[in-house]
Amino acid sequence: MTEVEEPNMTSNEPEETRMAFGCFPTGVAVATTLDSQGRRVGMTISSFNSVSLDPPLVLSSIANDSLSYEACATAYHFAVNVLAEHQQGLSDRFAARGGDKFAGLDCTKGLKGSPILPEFAACFECSTEHHYPGGDHLIIVGRVHRCQDREQEREREHEAHPVVLDLDLVGCRRQ
Repeated sequence: MTEVEEPNMTSNEPEETRMAFGCFPTGVAVATTLDSQGRRVGMTISSFNSVSLDPPLVLSSIANDSLSYEACATAYHFAVNVLAEHQQGLSDRFAARGGDKFAGLDCTKGLKGSPILPEFAACFECSTEHHYPGGDHLIIVGRVHRCQDREQEREREHEAHPVVLDLDLVGCRRQ
């Protein structure tokens, strides 16, 4: 019997790996919390998944070099605002580094003050349940205490679809 050499799973360059990951379409959301000084912090995330229904758990991750890392890593409460298709501009705003991302937004206060965006497709208000190291990211598992979707308000077609990353922009060509 001929032995098959196992592939070296770490041989890809980071950019190659990023391009391959980009072939999986994902929704886009804005995670919000308060920092230790009570200032609002928010960032665009595309890493967001349901984990469990009983208890209701979700997970997200944040890059270790993110400007929002400290606030997110130490927050006890946070909100995840899932964006609707027409909210690309809001996604871009919260993806930018620095600046007051909340300027001009009429946010409400969620659990323990986490900012809730004025518009969203769905919103999950969570407490931090666990942190796990994940390479160059921190994985955050949150327990959902309150959630809402805008199903009743989805009569307008543009609110019925979440924002999805454009695969062409991240280098994965559709066949």
